[in-house]
Order: sequence, then C-alpha cells, then structure tokens
Amino acid sequence: MLVQAIAMTVEQRVVARVRQVVREAAHRFQLFPPGETVIVGVSGGPDSLCLLDVLRDLASEFGIALHVAHLHHGLRGLEADADAAFVAELAQAWGLPFTIGKEDVRALAAREGVSLEEAARQARYTFLAEVAARVGSRTIAVAHHADDQVETVLMHLLRGSGLAGLRGMRPRMLLTEYHGLLRRPPEGLWLVRPLLGVWRREIEAYLQAKGLTPRFDRSNLDLTFFRNRLRHEVLPFLERLNPRLRETWRRMAEILAADYEFLEGTLRQVWPTVLASEEPERIVFDLARWRELPLSLKRMALREAAFRLAHRLRDLGFEHVEEAIRMAEEGMTGGMLTWPEGLQVVIAYGNLIVAREGAAWPEPDLPLLAHPLPLEPGETRWPDGRWVVIWEEIFPWDPNRLQHTDLWTLYLDPERSGTRLSFRVRRPGDRFHPAGMPGPVRLKTFLINRKIPQAWRDRWPLLVNERDEILWVAGIRPAAFIRPGPDSRRVWRIAIRRAT
Repeated sequence: MLVQAIAMTVEQRVVARVRQVVREAAHRFQLFPPGETVIVGVSGGPDSLCLLDVLRDLASEFGIALHVAHLHHGLRGLEADADAAFVAELAQAWGLPFTIGKEDVRALAAREGVSLEEAARQARYTFLAEVAARVGSRTIAVAHHADDQVETVLMHLLRGSGLAGLRGMRPRMLLTEYHGLLRRPPEGLWLVRPLLGVWRREIEAYLQAKGLTPRFDRSNLDLTFFRNRLRHEVLPFLERLNPRLRETWRRMAEILAADYEFLEGTLRQVWPTVLASEEPERIVFDLARWRELPLSLKRMALREAAFRLAHRLRDLGFEHVEEAIRMAEEGMTGGMLTWPEGLQVVIAYGNLIVAREGAAWPEPDLPLLAHPLPLEPGETRWPDGRWVVIWEEIFPWDPNRLQHTDLWTLYLDPERSGTRLSFRVRRPGDRFHPAGMPGPVRLKTFLINRKIPQAWRDRWPLLVNERDEILWVAGIRPAAFIRPGPDSRRVWRIAIRRAT
C-alpha cells in the first residue's frame, strides 16, 4: 500500500508539473484570450495528445473552448488512416468538435520543389490557418516542446543562422510571421506553443500517469529526415561532451529571444524614419537614412522588407543580405540584384528599393516602347494606343519656335537628319551626340546621368534615321546635328501627344 501511495504521488506530481508549466506559459505570454476557441493541432502522437489533455483540463480555468484539427498527410497508408480515425474518435469521446483534413504531401513537395519535411510543414500550418478562419478562431495551439526547441536551435546553428534562428521557436507569434506557407494566413491569427517548457520525458510520464496511449509514427525513426538524424544521432553524441547540453541550449534560446525582441523593438522605432514608401509590391527606403543605421538594423530592415513582400520566403541567405548591403553602401545608381521568391533589390537616386520582380519602378505614364515603330508623315498610333506621333512640315519656318517648344516636341532639318524616321529602343553599344555637348557619348551613360531608372532604359523611345543614327532621345534631348537654323529650307516637327 505504501509503495502504491508513493507511486500515485509521483504520478500526481508529474501531472501537476506539466499543468503548472502550461499555466505559467499561458499567463506569462498571454497565450489564450478568455472566450477564445483554440484550434489544437493533434496528430495523435504523444506530444499533441498531452497538449490536448492538458488544455482540456485547464479550459475552464482559461475560459476557452477547444477545436481539434488533424491533417492526414497521405504518406503512411493505413497507419495514417488509423491516426485520423484515432483523433476523430478521441475528440468525439471527449465531446470536442473536430476537423479532419487530407493533403497529398508527396505531390505538394514535387509541385513546390521542396523536401517532404518542408511540404508537410507548409501543408499542416496552411490547414490549421484555414480551420481557424472557418471556425472564427484567432489562436492555434501546437505541441512543440523543450526537446523540439533544442533540435530547432541545433538545426539553425548547423545552417549558419543568426539571432532570428538561434532564438528558436517562440511561445506566441503571429502566423503571418511564419514564413513559407502555401497561402498567406489571415491577419491577427496567433500560433502558440504551450509545451515549450516541458521535456519529452515529462510528456511520456504524463501520458503514463493519465493512462493515455498515443499513436506511434514510424516516420519519426526515419533517418533520411534531417531532424530525425539530429534527434537520434547528433544530439546524443554531443551530450556525451556536455550532459546538460539540452538545458543549456534551451536557456540560450530564451536569452537570444529576449535580445532579438529588443532589436525588433528598435527596428519598429526606426522603421518610419528610414521608410520612404511602402506598397504591396515594393518597399522604398531613404538610402542616406538607411546607411546611418547600425549594421544589425540594416540587415534586419532588409529582411523585414523581404518577408513583408514575400510571405512564401522561408529564409533569406546571409550572402543575399550582405550583397545587398555592399551594393547599397557603394550607392551605384541603377544597381540591381535578384533575391529568392521573385524579389529584386534596386539602388535608385537616393532610394534603396526592395520589390517584387517588375515592381521596383511603378509603370510610368510615359510613351515607352517594346518594339520598333516606323513613322509616316501625318499621325502614327503608339503601340499601346495611349499616344500618337504627329509628323508634319512647318512652313514658313520661324527659328523662334525653338525657344517655346516642350520636351516631347522635336524640330529637325531633314537635309541634316535623313528622311526615313522610326522609333526604336536602345541596343548594346549605342552612342549619341546630344545637343550642347562637344561630341558623342555612350547612350547608357547619358541615360544614367539623366536619372532615367534602369527599368525604363530598355524601353525608352529613340528616334532614328535610315542610317540608324539616334536623332532624339525622346522627351530628353535632340542630337546636335539635326537642329534647324535660320537658313533651313525645310523643317519637320515630330510631336508625341496623348491620344484622344
């Protein structure tokens, strides 16, 4: 009887310990708003079964309701079918509403070009977000625990992560900050991890004390998965060198999380001071003010811009950020580099721009070209239909007209310019002799000096003659040799106007 009493006391202590850790996390990190329906991700394994049971016991204390969500990954045949059935039967037995979903994760991995692990993660969180949206919940609870935290820190360490990775998983975060999801989740949806302070051995002891038998997922033993190799091979080896490694790294993650939180707060304060504009497709920083930031905040600002624009972006490599910093420090106008997920970084006349591909510069209200446009006397419609080119002879000629022309009107002497005219875009090696300059210059250099954005230069209209000489960089400057003088016998006017 004494032994039985002692054993019962030990079991009760285990249950009380796990409950208390969850209770403290809930209060410290404000995990569960009263009145909330919490979506609980339940695989049927030990961790999620423990989480669901603890939250069921504490639901009235927290003032919350629970909704069970399980995703069938379509990977393990009959075993996966049994897992889904187990979760459904458990939820029914405990009187909890539930949603069972299914995703072909193998097909998803092939379609997205990612590993099975990554595809399963994307599918799982996308599913949980959709369940939350349908139920009207703002909180999703998942069962990551202290050992998962240590494995995550080690995984990020091996991949060369900075503070953002080494801080590990957070107890509470907005799901919109969870990068790499298939679809952008709703705003205001929180992901919480109540078991981050509980070790795997405590979860196993808890289930035994409560008489709960979880499902067993054989894929957790598959060493082809990176995390499994860390769990079963790397960590046990490292623990021979430091038996307290897990506790040390868990504590390190907490320390780094606090440090990173401070940096994030600092970035939120300086963000408005360096931001020139923010749109759905691009974020523009004031280059001079961005350069004044400490290096850590320069990196964080670039990463933050990337993640705001591309929610599918899981991570941004160190080399990508450093290359952008080098380019921005050098400040070469027109500099551009490509980032993952279709992002571009551009330096443009006092601005540092991070944008979706093709959006670094907004489409201008200008007569830009994609293909050559032959001209005929009279009117020629611009390819996009928004503009028209008017070609007419001016007689009699009054040289005073040159003093009152606009940028999109050209007067030329056909005896000097040639008689077959067309518009085209630039070509490699183009040279141009601008009016007012002593000789020809590289067209590329001329456009840069005139502050024409790089995205527009390849489509800027150039008036050329039958000898393919550039007569006019439209809207900017004519060539030196074509201007009519007082003795010109014929004068043509070429004008680009908005179509009516």
